[in-house]
Amino acid sequence: MNYRHSFHAGNFADILKHALLLWLVQARQAAGPLTVIDSHAGAGLYDLSGDGARSREAEAGVERLMASRDRPSLIEALAAEVAAINPEGGVELYPGSPLLVAHRLRTGDRYVGFEMNPPVRDLLEQALSAWPSAQANGGDGYDQAVVAARTARGPLILIDPPFERPDDYVRSAETAAAIVRADRTATVAVWTPLKDLETFDGFIRRIEAAKVGPVLVAEARLRPLTNPMKMNGCALVIVNPPEGAEVAARVVCDWVAAVLGDEGARAAVWQV
Repeated sequence: MNYRHSFHAGNFADILKHALLLWLVQARQAAGPLTVIDSHAGAGLYDLSGDGARSREAEAGVERLMASRDRPSLIEALAAEVAAINPEGGVELYPGSPLLVAHRLRTGDRYVGFEMNPPVRDLLEQALSAWPSAQANGGDGYDQAVVAARTARGPLILIDPPFERPDDYVRSAETAAAIVRADRTATVAVWTPLKDLETFDGFIRRIEAAKVGPVLVAEARLRPLTNPMKMNGCALVIVNPPEGAEVAARVVCDWVAAVLGDEGARAAVWQV
């Protein structure tokens, strides 16, 4: 499965991932200065009217988000970020995780994003140019996230690969485990698509076997997992979640399933 950020920008999975990311940043900032590390950062900002977002998944994602009413506060926080970069209305632009985090940086906070593709890294640098505390770096995001985590106390790490490689599930789990073993105060959030139960269960078993502390799984399925060639849902797996994460995850996942899902959509939040 190819899950390039630009191809799927603004879809239902971004809504779930980014709404929870904003909550995680706020929750971790309560403990003091925060370093956020993004293993697969992407371009940071996406033009939904251009060829890069050719899947048109934003129509069933962020466009429905912005048109909906009575949004819960955790969903409203993401809607406000989208509205801020579209001052004339509509949804032509969508902020990726680098821009969302950069907007929330305070004095003493840092954002470190890694992007292996040079042209995309150039776009990331442009998107972050207004924030001196936000860095765009090259290199293998898995390896570099582990290195970067060693320089910060209690960082928040987002692992969000494109799932182009057959070892992405394995490396995501191994990277999360390595970071938390080195720093038990770190929080790692791993995004993963839901295509079939066998693949997802194998990933969860690998995380569980690492025995690195509490793990919270927040998932939303837009449809039954009957077609492994299609992204039927997604999950954010949070290792060492901050207090209140389960409640926040239920709010976000329930909303995504109810508002953006097909008939038979469901949400589930559970602890490993």
